[in-house]
Amino acid sequence: MNKTEIGALIEKINAYDTIIIFRHVRPDPDAIGSQLGFKHAIQKLFPNKNVYAVGSSVDNLNFIGEMDEINDAIFTDALALVLDTANAPRIDDERYKLCKSIIKIDHHPPVDQYGEINIVNTDSSSTSEIIYEILLNIGYGTDLITREVARCLYIGIVGDTGRFLFNNTTSRTMAIASELLKYDIDHTQMINQMQQRDLTSIRFQGYVLQHFIFEEGVGYIFITKEILEQFNISASAASLFVNSLADTQGIKAWAFAIDESSEIRVRLRSKGVVINELAAEYNGGGHPLASGASVYSVEELERLIAQLKALVNA
Repeated sequence: MNKTEIGALIEKINAYDTIIIFRHVRPDPDAIGSQLGFKHAIQKLFPNKNVYAVGSSVDNLNFIGEMDEINDAIFTDALALVLDTANAPRIDDERYKLCKSIIKIDHHPPVDQYGEINIVNTDSSSTSEIIYEILLNIGYGTDLITREVARCLYIGIVGDTGRFLFNNTTSRTMAIASELLKYDIDHTQMINQMQQRDLTSIRFQGYVLQHFIFEEGVGYIFITKEILEQFNISASAASLFVNSLADTQGIKAWAFAIDESSEIRVRLRSKGVVINELAAEYNGGGHPLASGASVYSVEELERLIAQLKALVNA
């Protein structure tokens, strides 16, 4: 990210009366936090523009803010800002294709540069961290960071760093978090809301901890449609427990697979071995230590897990 890219971004925002902010499907705190944080900042900078945030809602993340519901006609003369989304097929709401111009802002490895402008910084902990840096560098300083902007960006950073436990947490990340806390945000309440689960989800987590398999430094579990039905939990809600395996002594990597009807979605995590290249072999990708993949049969899932074991023990 450099001043030329930021200048081009602001020039585009200046040129449009309608800005629509997108992010990826199955959103996490960073996707929603960066999206809504940027929306609030743009609204402050350009109060006469129409700024919307679109995409599906996730019940346990609604405390960050609400999505906008708008009709197709609004998209046709709009600028699309797509945040935290590595490749175009993962954009939540295909109406981004109706927009006149697309800008990508992301921190994932640049697999698919689908924007006319692509602002990508893989050294950032999160897209929320990138949005903070953009707001500092567009010539208006921290005046654009209101309390509402700060709370959105803070929870995005907290989410993608695993509450500052993951190795993507840098001194710059901590410095930014410290600055955001100066805006009188109730960070304890937000983190509690982010972590809070209903009784059904807690019982599902118990099932995961009792039934995951741990072999050769690798943990894995396959959540079938029958298990989802048994616990009356959605695939998206179940996926929030991907890190339940993380505290297992001796674990080096793990796979959390869920049958989502059209595909088996596999969330891959590692404590050191790079896994995004393996994910790319299975219709996915992501960060070196946190990636996603898609397989279409139990046999294919078994091959992926076998390769993960081989990778960990190479």
